[in-house]
Amino acid sequence: MPRADTTGVAARTGWARRAERSNRLMLRVMTWISLHLGRRASRVVLAGIAAYFLLFAPSARRASRRYLERALGRRARLADGFAQVFSFASTIHDRVYLLNDRFDLFDIRLHGQDVIEAALQRGEGVFMIGAHFGSFEVLRALSRQHQGPRVCMLMYEDNARKINAALQAINPRAERDIIALGHSDSMLRLREALDEGAVVGMLADRSLHDDETATLPFLGEPAQWPLGPWRIAALLRRPVVMALGIYRGGNRYDVHFETLADFSATERGSRSEAVQAALATYVRRLQAHCESAPDNWFNFYDFWAGEAERPAGTQAP
Repeated sequence: MPRADTTGVAARTGWARRAERSNRLMLRVMTWISLHLGRRASRVVLAGIAAYFLLFAPSARRASRRYLERALGRRARLADGFAQVFSFASTIHDRVYLLNDRFDLFDIRLHGQDVIEAALQRGEGVFMIGAHFGSFEVLRALSRQHQGPRVCMLMYEDNARKINAALQAINPRAERDIIALGHSDSMLRLREALDEGAVVGMLADRSLHDDETATLPFLGEPAQWPLGPWRIAALLRRPVVMALGIYRGGNRYDVHFETLADFSATERGSRSEAVQAALATYVRRLQAHCESAPDNWFNFYDFWAGEAERPAGTQAP
């Protein structure tokens, strides 16, 4: 069973306080290069950016090596670190095209489509839980391309502001539906979106603000996981689907949908146990995907460090 941990709350948010490495000017420059020179040519520039990051971000490089050695089960080489950073850079780069509706550039393959379709057919909305793994933008792009249900992102105010700023730099006309937590009407807006049949996405592998966490083993070592996303889903009694857009290199993405939990019939007295079971399933499935596609994990800080020792660091979802 997961072990709840309420200590070190302030330290847990350290990664959220680091200033973003990228800025709006750089995003605009990269957007211009991408849209005017094309995806193939701009990926040459991307390789240089990835190499620079790998060489001149020592704390991120050390954290990457520690993670890769756990995921690979062997000593991580420099090439492994570059592959991880280049995958991360590629998903950010591809966001430019996806937000500009250039779906024709990609080979996107679906796995477990029946899982999300069955959940949506109930008409109760769906919690779509992801991670800082692969590309969540691919999932939103699929909905826009096929005129699917409304897809919202549930996130804290600071992250919402940063995401909106980045979005403006990439495509001022693009719309991203964000429900910011921490407002008096946040839960009301969330419930209304779900009642309308929307998909509400949330990344559940980083603790924020005063989130209580549970400790569970991940790639052989104990790690802390936020309970907040699961408690929200349980409180609103909704099904939860795990969704990951795994980058496979080139222009290919594999989108996986997996059933994690269904809180529709969960009674209040058994809510805590149901939340813990759902979190445990999520962690097991995420570990399996990390072992299968280790270069898709984009948490460039020491995920297993003691909270007081954990360095700051963040990347946009």
